[in-house]
Amino acid sequence: MKKRIAIVAGGDSSEHDVSLRSAGGILSFMDREKYDCYLVEQQGRTMNVVVGADGQPYAQHDDAGATVCPIDGNDFSFTYDGTRYTFDFAYITIHGTPGENGILQGYLDIVGVPYSTSGVLVEALTFNKFALNNFLRAFPEVHVSDSILVRRGMPRPADADIISRLGLPCFVKPNAGGSSFGVTKVKTAEQLAPAIDKAMQESDEVMIERLLTGTEITCGCFRRLDGTPCTFPITEVVVKDVEFFDYEAKYEGKSDEITPARIAPQTAERVGALTRSIYNLLGCYGIIRIDYILSGEAGNEQINLLEINTTPGMTPASFIPQQVRASEFEIKDVLSEIIEGRLQN
Repeated sequence: MKKRIAIVAGGDSSEHDVSLRSAGGILSFMDREKYDCYLVEQQGRTMNVVVGADGQPYAQHDDAGATVCPIDGNDFSFTYDGTRYTFDFAYITIHGTPGENGILQGYLDIVGVPYSTSGVLVEALTFNKFALNNFLRAFPEVHVSDSILVRRGMPRPADADIISRLGLPCFVKPNAGGSSFGVTKVKTAEQLAPAIDKAMQESDEVMIERLLTGTEITCGCFRRLDGTPCTFPITEVVVKDVEFFDYEAKYEGKSDEITPARIAPQTAERVGALTRSIYNLLGCYGIIRIDYILSGEAGNEQINLLEINTTPGMTPASFIPQQVRASEFEIKDVLSEIIEGRLQN
């Protein structure tokens, strides 16, 4: 019998609609010979399953004639046409809270439903950029930029002290968030306070980070059925008409994304090895994507970690599908390995 898979999307952040687009991508990639996949949209305290007009899964959230069925939070089940259905597995594609910070993972652990991502601790740590960077500083092979944390309701360091330590330009970003919402590249002292206020609209904590310059790349990784991490071909990111890889660059065509990246083979080898090492070091599961800046002499660059994304975008145009297409894998097989790896344990 086919296994019943929940594609959990939506969330409570500015990335809600982006997440729904990723869910559509995952629904299109899944092996339908093996799995019946249903979209589960989460927002606030509610989760709803969408069943197509013909009573079949694979419905998008806005399909005409679709039936919306509330999830029973006691066991992550739903009832349709008088029949109760449970899920064998949850594929989480929420970008932001509660799917990328451990909250949803904790709930699924309680109700006993296996899922596609890392566990609660890893999700919470990787979602908190400042905490992650300070954790990774303990490992000499990982280079991260210097940064300062500002919390809502707490005294802020003086602007002059921030600039003296981190320099200008610098980046101001929500400490917990993604898709570059609330991120500002600050070039002058006058821009610093408004940038912090803007980032505070997305997160109660704001990270101010020293600027890293160089070639921006990103590398995806997942764990095979035999337990070994495997990296995909690396993508190089070149922004156009924008200051950095912001929302416009990601989703409105303001960047060129080149896979495989135009970097030296030995650099690609080092990036892949570092990505797999970090994956194992943290104890990750499922697909993650690590963003880096390469600085210094070509072929002998320093690899600087920007951030780790544990629920990366999964539209057909997103980085991970691009990288899988450039690899020896089929994306439906990658998703199947992630599902089966958890169901077999």
